Amino acid sequence: MTPFRDGEVDVSAFRDFVDWQIAEGSNGLVPCGTTGEVATLSAEEHRLVVTTCVEAAAGRVPVIAGCGGYNTAAVIAATKMAHEAGADAALCVVPYYNKPSQAGLIAHFEAVADASPLPVVVYNVPSRTVADISVDSLAEVARHDKVVAIKDASGNLARVTAQRLACGEDFCQLSGNDDMALGFNAMGGVGCISVTANVAPRLCADFQAATREGRWDDALKLQDRLYPLHDAMFADASPGPAKYALAKVRGGMSEEVRLPLTPPSDAARRAIDDALRHAGFGG
Repeated sequence: MTPFRDGEVDVSAFRDFVDWQIAEGSNGLVPCGTTGEVATLSAEEHRLVVTTCVEAAAGRVPVIAGCGGYNTAAVIAATKMAHEAGADAALCVVPYYNKPSQAGLIAHFEAVADASPLPVVVYNVPSRTVADISVDSLAEVARHDKVVAIKDASGNLARVTAQRLACGEDFCQLSGNDDMALGFNAMGGVGCISVTANVAPRLCADFQAATREGRWDDALKLQDRLYPLHDAMFADASPGPAKYALAKVRGGMSEEVRLPLTPPSDAARRAIDDALRHAGFGG
């Protein structure tokens, strides 16, 4: 998440947040994604957040900078900015609003990959973009040596196997849905770009470690402990619920979001409070 205070990016709080995430076991950081409210950041703020994340991480974990958009030239420019800032990879969402065809999606990602100085992670989230990159299109894009992974938030678990067969076992598949991460990893995924980890990084890291090590009983117990929190993160427009939860779990973090987002409703707050208690965070 990108912390705001009085309308500005709270750089000090963000640095502390990065340190906490790493100390709690997060294996990587993704600044300026959907949860980072990238759509509300200016170009200068985008650079500031990525640069701050890289500096605070100090090489301890990889930084995958959000660089997506619906203008291919602008996405290419963002990947170059992220590279200059020191990021390790670029997360590029399927172009939204334009509703490109499959041919357009292939051309977009190939153009980005040709020009990007960083490895590219495709981000497929049809519920937000309308456009949905197909398995065949992803397989074509994945032939490019710069396209190394997908964040799959399609909500279709069968895609994990289909994409594994189409793109190869070395193609990195990361879940974009916390609630499906158990099944996703069982089918060949290797992790999750997580919303809930903003709030409960240790539990999410322990969950991922259990799946990596084949401790499926432990993973299932952690899944059950975390599931209400996964669900509550979307009790209102994201990342409002996550910011509210984090402010309760960790001092010094503001709940502030930017318009057109608004703070979570009273009903959403009650659901989040209940989920935090279920996960073991007390009141």
